[in-house]
Formats: sequence, structure tokens, C-alpha cells
Amino acid sequence: MNPKSKIMKFKTLLLGIAAIGLVSTSCVSNKKYSELQGKYDELQTTYGSTREELINCNADSRNLQSQLQAANQSNAELKKGMQELKHTLDKSMEANNQGSVNISKLVDEINASNKYIKQLVDAKSKSDSLNIALTNKLTRSLSNDELKDVDVKVLKGVVYISLADNMLFKTGSYEVNSRAMETLSKIAKILKDYKDFDVLVEGNTDNVPISRTNIRNNWDLSALRASSIVQVLQNDFGINPQRLSAAGRGEYNPIADNTSEVGKQRNRRTEIIITPKLDDFMDLIDKAPESDQNDL
Repeated sequence: MNPKSKIMKFKTLLLGIAAIGLVSTSCVSNKKYSELQGKYDELQTTYGSTREELINCNADSRNLQSQLQAANQSNAELKKGMQELKHTLDKSMEANNQGSVNISKLVDEINASNKYIKQLVDAKSKSDSLNIALTNKLTRSLSNDELKDVDVKVLKGVVYISLADNMLFKTGSYEVNSRAMETLSKIAKILKDYKDFDVLVEGNTDNVPISRTNIRNNWDLSALRASSIVQVLQNDFGINPQRLSAAGRGEYNPIADNTSEVGKQRNRRTEIIITPKLDDFMDLIDKAPESDQNDL
């Protein structure tokens, strides 16, 4: 039975016991009433745990959806690689028909290309698995109240943690408030577990001009907010500064329409973007097999 069905069943049982209690209070013994009260309390406890289970199931469902999106992207990239390989093979076979292709060298090149593609696929699969595990760990570490102001998702192999600015800063300010420190401490703890990931912090604003004398415009505000979060991660929670970058995007990276207050509130955000270190991927690119056109 799924959590929603269990909750409905418990609600029905609770209402039934409550009704029995109202109808028969005057005609049952104290012992019977105590038994019914005990069953009612037990069902209340079970209802609470089942509701928590439903919340966790919903979080797992969101993470599985992100995993499916990443798998679809990987499949598209593999198809593109195979099409390029087929194109190379077709050209080589055409040259072979003209008697100018060294078949042995062609086979070696195809094998080298297949090995390279496998390396890229293995690296991407490892990255995707780590990203999904990281996302699950982040989601489970945050409380239900924190999840209202924090959005965690995976897009194209990159983990995005979006934090509402009203949780991090006062209006028009770039000083991190005390409310944000507990949430940032949880994020920092998980960042320490994934030391092979780089961390980019991006500040974003709505399109309302800033009117502070010490801040020129929304570019300044977004950059200062990103810098403040980076320094908290470094100074308060010990994240290696070599992993950290800060950037401000001002009002020019909206995710909602600025014509409504709700849209403006969504655009006022700070994103912590977690990516695998690029060195491993650059090494693979450097080792990519090169085709010698003079041999065709």
C-alpha cells in the first residue's frame, strides 16, 4: 500500500474512533474508553510517520526525474558520437573503393575512437552517479522549512542549489544573516564530502534598481552577495578557497517574469553551482585520437 493510501486509511480509522467516542462516551466503561483512547493515540503516531514517509517519497521522485533527464541527455550525446563515427567510416569506405585506404590503419583508428568514446561515457556515468548521490544527500539533510527556500536539482550533469535571497540577506544588503548560517553549514558539510567538485556561487537580482549610496547597481549587489556567501563557506565552514568562485549576474539571468511580485521574488536568488573538476575531462580531450587525413 502506498503512503497516500495508508494516510487515507488512517484518517478514516481516526474519524471512526472519534465518532464512536462521541456516541458512546456516556455508556462505556472507563476501561473501554481508555482502550479506545490508546488506539486513537497509536493511530495518530502512525499517521505522522506515514506522512513523513510520503514527504520522503516525493523527494525521491524529484531526484529520479532529474536522473531520467540526465540519462536522456547522455543517450543523445552517444547517438551524436555514433553518427560522427559512421560518417568517418562512410568516408573511409568510399576512399577504399578507390583503392587508397589502408584497411588495417582504419580498423586501428576505429578501435581508438571506440576506446575514447568509452572513456567519455564512463567518466560521464561516474559524474552523473556522484551528482545524483550528492543531490539526494542535500535534499535529505534539509528540513521541510528549509526546502521552502532552497531548491536542489541536476541539469545537464551539474548540481544547482538555489537559495532565496530573503533567507540569506536583508533587503538591499549583502551581509549574510544568522538565519542562513544553519542551512549553509549543512551545504558546506556535504561540499567537504565531495572534494573533487568545484563550487561557483552566482548572485541574481530582479530588475528593480538599487538605491544604496555604497552600491552602484544590481551588478554590484549580485556580485557582493555572491562574494559574501563564498567568504562564509571559506571562513566559517572551512571550504578550500581554491574550489570556490564568485560571480554576479545582476538582473540578466531571470527565471521568472519580473512583472509580478512572485516573479521578482523568484529572480532574487543566489545559486551554488557544483560541478566536477574540469581537469579530468580536459585530460580525456587531450588524449582524443587524431585522424591523419594524409593516410586516407
